[in-house]
Amino acid sequence: MTSFPLPHTLLGEGPHKVVAVHGWFADRTAYEPVLADLDGGAFQYAVVDLRGYGEARDAVGTYTTSEGAADVLDLADRLGWERFSLVGHSMGGSVAQRVLAAAPHRVRRLVGVSPVPAEGLRLPPEQWELFASAAHLPENRRAIIDFTTGGVRPRAWLDRMVRRSLAVSDAKAFRAWLDSWACEDFHTEIDGSPVAALAVTGALDPALSADLMRATWLRSFPQGELAELPGAGHYALDEVPLELIRTVEDFLRAESDLGDGLDGDARGGGGGYAGGARGGAA
Repeated sequence: MTSFPLPHTLLGEGPHKVVAVHGWFADRTAYEPVLADLDGGAFQYAVVDLRGYGEARDAVGTYTTSEGAADVLDLADRLGWERFSLVGHSMGGSVAQRVLAAAPHRVRRLVGVSPVPAEGLRLPPEQWELFASAAHLPENRRAIIDFTTGGVRPRAWLDRMVRRSLAVSDAKAFRAWLDSWACEDFHTEIDGSPVAALAVTGALDPALSADLMRATWLRSFPQGELAELPGAGHYALDEVPLELIRTVEDFLRAESDLGDGLDGDARGGGGGYAGGARGGAA
């Protein structure tokens, strides 16, 4: 796998380092609604563009969550960050969990905002066609955004989200990423992880819901937590930015005695975690 320096924005100068990863529909500009109000005294954020998006729109790659995780770890090395926390939205939540699987001793805390579970997300045939053809059909992107925000958002906002998605993503990469985040199942590599892990869901999102997180995220992470935002759908960064910041940064500040302070050997730094066996993918 070829190393690739992820384009990124650094914000803040705090001692707690955090890598923020975007989702399937956007590049790092997805985080723009929250940037002005992040706590730069406590945290330093690296907000990245994955291959196929933003400044990395033309980057060659396999466009998989494992490749994305390797790129994140390479960036952390370049920044000199031995340990750091992760925030990932949707597909970016899957990438963040892949980082944990690859280098568990380096992950301080983990936050998924409407995260795709490590099991992937199995879609019935008609939904699969909707998602797969969204690479080339703007109306399908709009339908997905509308559905996952409860069908209550303004038309102009939906149109703007689609325009941004088309502008910042490469269609071939967009389609390839779907095969990875939706179809790959690596939950056995993270099951039983002692990392403190928060899943933030939106009550208006029927796809990546609180119930799905209880069946997946909370079963993988013994120290897992769940926060459901009643006014949000799948795009809490846009829908409820201040509430999201408060939820995420309060969690990142809440260092616990169990897990967060352990060294690499105690955390199982040599690879994945041996968790209990579990049934098929969600």
